[in-house]
Amino acid sequence: MTSTTTSSAKKYYEAVGRRKTAIARVRIFVAAKAKYEINGKALEAYFPIKEMQQTAIEAIAGSKTLEKFLVTVKLVGGGISAQSEAMRHGIARALTVFDAETRGPLKKLGFMKRDPRAKERRKFGLKKARKSPQWSKR
Repeated sequence: MTSTTTSSAKKYYEAVGRRKTAIARVRIFVAAKAKYEINGKALEAYFPIKEMQQTAIEAIAGSKTLEKFLVTVKLVGGGISAQSEAMRHGIARALTVFDAETRGPLKKLGFMKRDPRAKERRKFGLKKARKSPQWSKR
C-alpha cells in the first residue's frame, strides 16, 4: 500500500488484495477515462461473466469517487471468482491510499476486509473434511 512514481513520472497508488488463494497486485492511476487492464487483457476479456466484472469494479462504484482511474492488475492463483473478489479488495485498499475519506463507505460495504473463508482440509479416516464413512454395527 504505497504511493510511488514510475520512470515516466506518472503517479500511481498500489495495494494488494487477497481472497482464498488468489492474489491481486493493483495499481491505480488517475486518468481522463476509466480503463481496466488485468494481466495484459481488458476487463471483458479476462472476466467474460458480467457478474464477475461487476464484482471486480464494485469498489470504485462504492467509493463514489468522481475521478476516472486507469487500473492495472496482476492476478495470480485461485479461480476466477476468487480473483474478481481479490481484485475488488485490492482496488478498495488502493483507493484508501489515494483518498483516506473513501475508507468509511468502503468499510461499510465490506470491501476493506479480506474474506478469510477457505476450503477446510481433509482429515485422515474421513471421506471429506467432516464427512465420516458409514457406520456399521457388524
